[in-house]
Order: sequence, then structure tokens, then C-alpha cells
Amino acid sequence: EQALAPRPRLILFKLLSNGFLNKIDGCLSTGKEANVYYASSPSGAEYAVKVYKTSILVFKDRDKYVSGEHRWRNGYCKSNPRKMVKVWAEKEMRNYKRLHDAGIPTPKPELLKNHVLVMEFLGSSGWPSPRIRDARLSDRRMREAYVQCALILRHMFLRANLVHGDFSEYNALWHEGRVYVIDVSQSVESDHPSALDFLRKDISNVNDFFKKSGKLQVMSTRQLFEFVTSTVIGSTEAAESEALDRIMAEVDEADEAFRGMTGDDRQRAEHQADVDEAVFMSQFLPRSLNQVNEAELERMAQGEREEDYVKAVAMLTGNKEVVE
Repeated sequence: EQALAPRPRLILFKLLSNGFLNKIDGCLSTGKEANVYYASSPSGAEYAVKVYKTSILVFKDRDKYVSGEHRWRNGYCKSNPRKMVKVWAEKEMRNYKRLHDAGIPTPKPELLKNHVLVMEFLGSSGWPSPRIRDARLSDRRMREAYVQCALILRHMFLRANLVHGDFSEYNALWHEGRVYVIDVSQSVESDHPSALDFLRKDISNVNDFFKKSGKLQVMSTRQLFEFVTSTVIGSTEAAESEALDRIMAEVDEADEAFRGMTGDDRQRAEHQADVDEAVFMSQFLPRSLNQVNEAELERMAQGEREEDYVKAVAMLTGNKEVVE
């Protein structure tokens, strides 16, 4: 296979010969960027070994996730596939470490050798835990998973200062009654120029899955975005739970009102919801004060800018009165 070129095979052989691993057995998943294999150590510890592919075609569209991050401000080699993959693997290792240190459910990274990443295996007896799209969750579990996904996105943004960048039902595992986030190689710093655009897309992906597959009444993209990014909501479990309960009560109230509508009223309400969603997804939200010029500040002062834009600027300046 492309992933098991001579160099990664040599790295795996060294891990076996030095006793870090005693067995590599079976492919857990395959993808465009990497394959993941099951492995174990002499002590019985189980690992997932991610071997990145070195094809330039796979990584040619990944520059947007690296450019703009201060961690790579000195640049990286775009013309050398092997060096690009090494940067990508190092980026994922750092992101996993940051998430794990922040207490966010994710596989614990153990070792990185060039473009071979060894991390904690999530599963049992060699069988990997399912992605949430394949987990066949009950209605109650589906609601729990939705809340957990909302909290993961919030904790990534506020605790770890990261935005996943590709969060969906494909990159979340259901393991021992909890959602675990995986595949964080593309995750960016929360001050990345495109961080809020990536976050809106992540939130849209989560809502789409739980609305269509889970048959849940979900928050709007705007509501979940504000929950994820809000610095007004306390960081304690109780404060976050209270905020979620309040938002979901608003969702239930709106749904009840919608169910009471008939004919043209319902059609107009659906159209307005679609328009609001499209407007929010397309709005420019500044991620640094460098993106806000004096003319924009004047427009805000005169009430000529959208509420979401004003809130984004207020978050940057720490103006909690506006955020509230």
C-alpha cells in the first residue's frame, strides 16, 4: 500500500525490534491521508498506529489549515511531499496533546516518529469503537451525544484554543458512553484568520447529522456558535448545563410555535429560518482587531453592522456588555 512505503515500514520495524511494540495486526481504517493499524505492546497495552501517506495529491489543498498559524510562522516546504507530511503529523501530535491536557475526550498520543503516530487505542479486544454515525444509538444516547459534541466544540475553542476544522459524525467515536474526538491534524488555533469560518462549518455538520439521522430538535447554527464561543457563560459544568438548558428551552418553544402554524405561515417561517441560516453562514466575522478598520468601527457605532459582527469584535476587545 502507498502508506507502507519503505520508510514507514522501517519505522514500524524499529518499534517492534526495540520492544515498544510486539505486534501490529490489522488495518482499523483507511483514508486519503493515512491508514490506521492496530498494535499492542509487550505489557498488553493497545495502540492505534497512524501511518500518513506521502502523496502530494492528498495534501495539496491543506495549506489553508497551516498558513496563518503562528506555530508555522517560519514556513514549511510545500514542494517536498515528505516534509509536508511530517509537518502534518507533527501538527496532529501537538493538537492531540493539547486536547488531552485540556481534559477533552480524545486518544492519548504516545509517540511520533516522522510520519508514524502512535496513540491510545479506543476499543476492546482489538475491535475499534464505532464512529457515532455507525453506533446505532438510542434516542436518549443520541441526545447525550449531541450535548457532548456541543461541549467538545466549546472546550476545544475556550480551553484548548483550537477549532477542529473537520468535525462531523465521521471524526467522533462513541467509546464507553462518551464521544471522543479524532482526526485533528487539520485543527487550527482559535486565532487563525479562518478559525470562525471553520467553526461555523463544524457546527453546521453536527447539527445536520443529529437533525437528519438522530431526528433531534437541534439548536440553530447561530445558537450553537454563540454557546461555543461565549465567554459570558461560566466555565463550570453547572453553568454550561444551565446555558444549554436555556437554549434548548428556546428551541422547544420555537418548535412548538412552528407546529401550531398552518399553510402559508409555516412556509414563511421555514423560508425565514433558511434565510437566517444562510446569512449567518456567509457573514464575515473578524478573528483579530487587525481585520477591523476605523470605517468598520464607525459603522458599528452607527448601528449599520450585523449583530454577529459586533459581537465578534466585542469578544476581541473583552466588552462583555455588548456580548451579553
